[in-house]
Amino acid sequence: MANMNMIQALNSALDVMLERDPNVLIFGEDVGYFGGVFRVTDKLQEKHGITRCFDAPISEGGIISTAIGMGAYGLRPVAEIQFADYILPAYDQLVSEAARLRYRSGGEFWAPITVRSPYGGGIFGGQTHSQSPEAIFAHITGIKTVIPSNPYDAKGLLISSIESDDPIVFLEPKRIYNGPFDGHHDRQIKSWANEPSADVPEGHYTVPLGKAATVREGNDVTVLAYGAMVHVAKAGIEESCIDAELLDLRSIVPLDIDAIVASVKKTGRCVILHEASRYGGFGGELSALVQERCFYHLKSPIGRVAGWDTPYPHAFEWDYFPGPARLAKALRQAMQN
Repeated sequence: MANMNMIQALNSALDVMLERDPNVLIFGEDVGYFGGVFRVTDKLQEKHGITRCFDAPISEGGIISTAIGMGAYGLRPVAEIQFADYILPAYDQLVSEAARLRYRSGGEFWAPITVRSPYGGGIFGGQTHSQSPEAIFAHITGIKTVIPSNPYDAKGLLISSIESDDPIVFLEPKRIYNGPFDGHHDRQIKSWANEPSADVPEGHYTVPLGKAATVREGNDVTVLAYGAMVHVAKAGIEESCIDAELLDLRSIVPLDIDAIVASVKKTGRCVILHEASRYGGFGGELSALVQERCFYHLKSPIGRVAGWDTPYPHAFEWDYFPGPARLAKALRQAMQN
């Protein structure tokens, strides 16, 4: 067991799978010699060789189409898109090819590919390095969408993703690569040191896809979150002084709807938190699912706290970022109804 930040945990997962399965390989922009812009693939090329971890041209569509071909021929490629903002040039390959291959071929071919990509804001990346596109992938049948919130889960979920026979978009909240972030940008930066979820086994283990984690038990309201927003939710709950139950979804496809329903039926209230823009965000789907399954248990309207419906502003990042104060306000509103 070692204390790791999320970068180190993801690197360990990739190292374990390269060692364990000769069909696993890693490629993307700057992931080889340089070790990735966030150093997630650091020293993997040096250890495993240039045929197992190598650089790709700046062509997101080419990266994903190549990964699909590799998967169809029996490999398990892990492709990195350097920032999730730039995944859209590959969207057609993911939607029209990777997600449909098993169905279209009658089960003769499939695409066991994992597409890693840093996402989200909180680092002053502006409108082109801060977006949260998870909802557009959750909408596509045939793609799984996974989002870890801590180092332990990051490693276990990434190993599960690589071992899955389905195409997976694995989104990494870059604001919490080096430490948990609760939304208070004006406070001292925290590291993962001494955090229980940073104690990561050095060998192989998995965290199952589609299984939510109860981060905090409570009786008054259920908070649904994932990624960096799990830490914002913990801070917002504390500031609200409300006995809220917090679920970390960990993957939004597959979704642990049973855990969500059980929690909302217990509390009778629900508030959903995500960083992506509110309109058309995944929170809308969560809200509909809760309403359909828990209508007669709800004591107040379902609340949603999200980013504003604008491009991510560089100068007003912390006005856009859905911090703990906004969540605390939504929790108090839920309790007033």
